Amino acid sequence: MTVERNVFRLAQAFTISRGSRRQAQVLTVRLCYGDLCGWGECVPYARYGETLESVALQIDGLPAQFDRQSLRDLLPAGAARNAADCALWDLEAKRTGRRVWELAGLGAPGPEITAYTLSLDSPDAMRAQAAKHAHRPLLKIKLGTPEDMPRLEAVREGAPEARIIVDANEGWSAGDYADLAPHLLRLGVELVEQPLPAGQDDALAQMARPVPVCADESCHDRASLPGLKGKYDMVNIKLDKAGGLTEALALRDAARAQGFGVMVGCMVGSSLAMAPAVLVAQGAVVTDLDGPLLLAEDRENALTFDENGVHPPDAALWG
Repeated sequence: MTVERNVFRLAQAFTISRGSRRQAQVLTVRLCYGDLCGWGECVPYARYGETLESVALQIDGLPAQFDRQSLRDLLPAGAARNAADCALWDLEAKRTGRRVWELAGLGAPGPEITAYTLSLDSPDAMRAQAAKHAHRPLLKIKLGTPEDMPRLEAVREGAPEARIIVDANEGWSAGDYADLAPHLLRLGVELVEQPLPAGQDDALAQMARPVPVCADESCHDRASLPGLKGKYDMVNIKLDKAGGLTEALALRDAARAQGFGVMVGCMVGSSLAMAPAVLVAQGAVVTDLDGPLLLAEDRENALTFDENGVHPPDAALWG
């Protein structure tokens, strides 16, 4: 097993309410058995107390032999377990000559329409971004400040026909959300991600939700679900939060069984990180796997994105 740091340049600066970046820094894990190697990618996330160094140490601390079942006890849900879990799935696919979706008992996947993210900026800049990408069927707007109303209006002006979802990244107060909610509905917003900070979102249970509200930072794995009842309508499943494909598939099934709608999202990473998430996204209400579209460079055998959406990976990439 090896772990390597890789850096991918972004096509442009990417900004959310917590900060801005110009590159995606990821960790790539390779697990080898004889001449065959499986691989996976993760994006350590400071919001969850992760760094490249701390996650690499978690991975390096794994024993010489483990499987998907024992991995759950060896590492907590998070980026390190995600990369190792996805590498295990890829290695098993190579050893058996079967695709991962066959091994997981899933149907053959197809393309899924994905959101394209517009990063937080001035209203004029966001209007220009929206106009540039108005041909895309689904736009995701990064917001999260008390001055978001002009930005929202500007994006709708720039892309009058596009479907729109909004991600506040925990940046609003209950008062901000209450003020904005009627305007979200008026402007045709279909979904709001994480309007209030995780751990401070109990107010959502007493508030009208005219637009469906999706838990992102408040939802990691299946253990998160009981605390979301009555506050959220949907959950955003990300492999880096859930700790890999194994838990992400289980979370998807559990969330649906408990009445939550499912969104499948991503951190800003390469096609290798998105590949297993495409399997989870089959039939999701919202798919947000645009990481590679935000990059200036990507892996070899990258995922295909076209008018039909993001396509499942070729075996040459993963799975």
